Amino acid sequence: MPYVESRDGTKLHVKDMGSGEPVVLIHGWPLTGDMFEYQTLALLEAGHRVITYDRRGFGQSGHPATGYDYDTFADDLAAVIDGCGAGRVSLVGFSMGGGEIARYLSRHGAAKVARAALIASVAGYLLKTDDNPDGVDPDQFEWMKDQIRKDRFAFLQTFAKQFYGVGWVSSPVSEALLDWTFALAIMASPKATIDCIDAFGRTDFRPDLASFAGVPTLIIHGTGDKTVPIEPSAHTAARGIPHATLLEYDGEPHGLFATAPDRLKRDLLSFLGSESGSAMGWDQASQTEPT
Repeated sequence: MPYVESRDGTKLHVKDMGSGEPVVLIHGWPLTGDMFEYQTLALLEAGHRVITYDRRGFGQSGHPATGYDYDTFADDLAAVIDGCGAGRVSLVGFSMGGGEIARYLSRHGAAKVARAALIASVAGYLLKTDDNPDGVDPDQFEWMKDQIRKDRFAFLQTFAKQFYGVGWVSSPVSEALLDWTFALAIMASPKATIDCIDAFGRTDFRPDLASFAGVPTLIIHGTGDKTVPIEPSAHTAARGIPHATLLEYDGEPHGLFATAPDRLKRDLLSFLGSESGSAMGWDQASQTEPT
């Protein structure tokens, strides 16, 4: 079943692998479900069923002209869960994928959700406003859209370096991985790439956070994240989600799924458990309280 049909008829490309407790991985902008290569392998080897899908407008899913808002994204996630017959699932959302989880829970409820993990997630509120002074200046989002309109390919190559924390003296990922990231990103439609900037940059998820009540929630974020700053995202989510656990990865950039894959694997498997029920020793000492 490579495709699931959304409520408005958009075809969503799905990969459904393995057996055991199902985990749905929700990708970030501007990538595809294949960004979870390290995590997919680790979860499969631990005995989980792993479901990934390409967001509408990205990868091998349909590329409609409309529907790039979080109500629609949440309905798409609901279609994937139901279409795969997954029953009760754990949800792992990276970056803008965390927004899908937040809006899904407030829109569809938690009956089908066993656990939720927000990885470098936008859940919180990214836009700088009077009541959100640590957010991102709206001019930054407009600049991003302008650059994509001028030369999407050059923008994506430059963006990937910040995404992974590549600088003059630091290179936490290989040139080959940067090339792979570029290949995934250019599969998206230009319309989706631009419209999603407004979706993740201007959607206020703070009212959605109460919907996580009763859902065990893990929040992981790099303190060096320059793409999704930690204060208006992870810290806001940790304050708003009852009993959430926040793990801060010191110095890690936004793309920590590739810069810290071993640590992320351990933390996810500890949180999710394995098919046999033997978790890998949840490290309570590594919890960090938001300031």
